[in-house]
Amino acid sequence: MSPIPIIPFTEGEALLDWIGLTDALAASHKLPPAEISDTFLYRDPDTLLNRAAWVDGLGIAVKSATIFPGNPAKSKPMVNGGVTLYSDADGTLEAIVDFHLVTKWKTAGDSLTAARRLARPDSENILIVGAGTVGHSLHAAYSAAFPHARFTVWNRTRANADKMAQEIDGLQVADDLEAAIRAADIITSATMSTEPLIMGDWLRAGQHVDLIGAYRPDMREVDDAALQKSRVFVDSFDTTIGHIGEINIPLESGAITRDHLLADYYDMDAFTRTSDDEITLFKNGGGAHLDLMTSRYILDRWNADT
Repeated sequence: MSPIPIIPFTEGEALLDWIGLTDALAASHKLPPAEISDTFLYRDPDTLLNRAAWVDGLGIAVKSATIFPGNPAKSKPMVNGGVTLYSDADGTLEAIVDFHLVTKWKTAGDSLTAARRLARPDSENILIVGAGTVGHSLHAAYSAAFPHARFTVWNRTRANADKMAQEIDGLQVADDLEAAIRAADIITSATMSTEPLIMGDWLRAGQHVDLIGAYRPDMREVDDAALQKSRVFVDSFDTTIGHIGEINIPLESGAITRDHLLADYYDMDAFTRTSDDEITLFKNGGGAHLDLMTSRYILDRWNADT
């Protein structure tokens, strides 16, 4: 029996490319919809999260994350984990993949899959809202699909934006968020905000807005007006509606209706821009099925290289 591959971050990442991943995500959504389940275990203040997904024709994945808030004081990462990938044919273990590798590529790749279809291909100015780990990944991902674009970052704490600009050649720092949004062709946002940061009154014709940060029922990155003046898409109805404040709060208030959400990735053909002037908006909700799809892509590239 061949040994089960354990795919670490650095060695795995060297084999991947953003365009290839987004093509794989699109192809995976042609398969039957995933069955998804999340479970939590707690030992105050620590948490174990297991996210499982099964896609007929693709396989099974269980993504386990341990969250130990006391770790940073010990110079250890707060979040750790791994993804176990199982064969769709017989359920045998196929690989163990680094948690951070899957999360990085899944999160930014999810957004880029939509942007390749909804953003204007001639987009030249890309604004990243949020200078955290995901913000760095978004720069890498969007650079692959928009290689000639100029990038700007805005962060609530200016020092973190400055640090990101020191790490990425050519990245500019914005002080005025409103002005930066008005100037951008693509706005990609990954913050922990519970109050809208991006206002609809600041948006202009032809822009694409990509929302990643809000993942809890109390979190939002845009206001009602931004949703109302945009054609809105999500990666999965199942992981956004009923789960994320970005969608739930305006639905519950009547600011938008369910019909305002035009499509998710299981209707990929609907992800099109109908004019250069419209504003498109995508909500990245994530989900274990995307971890499975990303892990399968990673394993396929690993096997092709070995």
